[in-house]
Amino acid sequence: MNGAAIIGLIGMLLLVGSWIPQTVETIKRRKCPLNLGFIVIYVTASSLLTLYAYFQRDWIFFTLNFLAAFQSAINLLVKLTEK
Repeated sequence: MNGAAIIGLIGMLLLVGSWIPQTVETIKRRKCPLNLGFIVIYVTASSLLTLYAYFQRDWIFFTLNFLAAFQSAINLLVKLTEK
């Protein structure tokens, strides 16, 4: 693994890791405090970037965006099902 890949991997872990506390809190409370518009845009953008990274065969960027889309989609699902 070269230096650029290591930097990318560290960046990916930090960025994906930043969603973990929010997603855990959302699941525990069954309430998402995030703005609905923000979440919709984030899920859409991360999903599109996941596809882009797949077609480019950039596996670090693919994994980053897949996990970010997945975690933000959990927040979106909770937000849409809040009472």
